[in-house]
Amino acid sequence: MSTLQFMQAKRNGRKISMLTAYDYCTAKIVDEAGIDAILVGDSLGMVVQGKGNTIPVTLEEMIYHTEIVRRAAQNAMVIADLPFPGGHQMWEETLRDCSRIMKETRCHGIKIETSAAQQETLARLTDAGIPILAHIGLLPQRILQLGKYTMQRQREILLRDATAAQDAGAFGVLMECVDFEIAREISQTLQIPTIGIGSGPHCDGQVLVLHDILGLSGRTPKHAFQYADVGGSIRAAVASYKKDVEAGGFPPQ
Repeated sequence: MSTLQFMQAKRNGRKISMLTAYDYCTAKIVDEAGIDAILVGDSLGMVVQGKGNTIPVTLEEMIYHTEIVRRAAQNAMVIADLPFPGGHQMWEETLRDCSRIMKETRCHGIKIETSAAQQETLARLTDAGIPILAHIGLLPQRILQLGKYTMQRQREILLRDATAAQDAGAFGVLMECVDFEIAREISQTLQIPTIGIGSGPHCDGQVLVLHDILGLSGRTPKHAFQYADVGGSIRAAVASYKKDVEAGGFPPQ
């Protein structure tokens, strides 16, 4: 899956599938399942590291996890998150950070939490040859400012942010927790694909956190669906192992 194929999917009316992955084992499984794109999200701060939000995640940590995932993925597009403060630095610093991620991980694109105010920075990045997936709507890197995770309904602002990203050369727009009808309007307005998370069924594709759909995160967000209880299976297997060890049944005689 290349950025050209990513954009062609919208023109062909084919929905794009995307999931997160943060390590070799799960990335390999996701890739073998035929997923279109793997997002190495800064959500790893919460999912893998157990932190309260994504803000503490460092550039080095994103590079570390993305390189591992890219090694496992043979077919899926691999997109890495630019961690906080991301595209809100001077454009030269943002270009330097994105370049490091691209060079050291061999990923196919960078996701940046952004708004129309960062259009010039996005344009400079795409002009330098860096494929950008613009993230609008609910921006987790601003959670300390927002106070809580809520649906985004500022139609004019969201339309402006999405259009600015397209005009800057982004190959797609990820919309998080955007009002369903606004997400529909944006998807119909843009020529580039929209990927939704908690933004309804009218986006050109969907992304979810892998751990949420497998029952590994301990919770199922309202916008997600638990497709399997892998967490429960692991707990049962570990409990059986513990029981066998204590009873002398492992290792077999």
